[in-house]
Amino acid sequence: MANFIVGLTGGIGSGKTTIANQFSELGIELVDADIIAREVVEQGTTGLSQIISHYGMDILDSSGKLDRTKLRSKVFDDEQERQWLNNLLHPLIRKQMLAAVKNANSPYVIMVVPLLFENGLDSLVNTTLVVDIPPHEQVARTAKRDGVNSTQVEKIINRQISRKLRLSKADAVIDNTLPLEEVRKTVQLLHSSYLDQASTA
Repeated sequence: MANFIVGLTGGIGSGKTTIANQFSELGIELVDADIIAREVVEQGTTGLSQIISHYGMDILDSSGKLDRTKLRSKVFDDEQERQWLNNLLHPLIRKQMLAAVKNANSPYVIMVVPLLFENGLDSLVNTTLVVDIPPHEQVARTAKRDGVNSTQVEKIINRQISRKLRLSKADAVIDNTLPLEEVRKTVQLLHSSYLDQASTA
């Protein structure tokens, strides 16, 4: 089991996955909250059956899987529904993430969590790493990637903690507007530092 956990986070569209994959190339195992969030609502899970009993069968697509777009539209502007869903899913995600960390074999683990600080999951990690880009770039990158309009992206950004607060909570920051080579160098330096810290953890 890896005793040392790095919590990697950043605003939407900041390039968390790209950075996480660079650590993965260095042999470090990733525990990705977004992937686990999908796993806890797969067919046959407690998560999905509770969502069905709350919203009814029409929350499913034609193949019997959760229709994420429908679910998103039900909770996006309804604080009460969003709270209900979070209360259901967060404990399930947290439990599965910790199990994945326990089974990891690399010297340390990167936990990729978009809402690391918002959901208090920084309490589970030894150190935090923030991937940072300016808000106007977040909007442009996400709108292009997801094929959505900038207003929708801005709404999502406003749901997350402010850039200033996120940076103030970070133990380390990667400026993802720098050239790729610079970013790779930073990852390499952080990797060496995390190996050192993990060996004494």
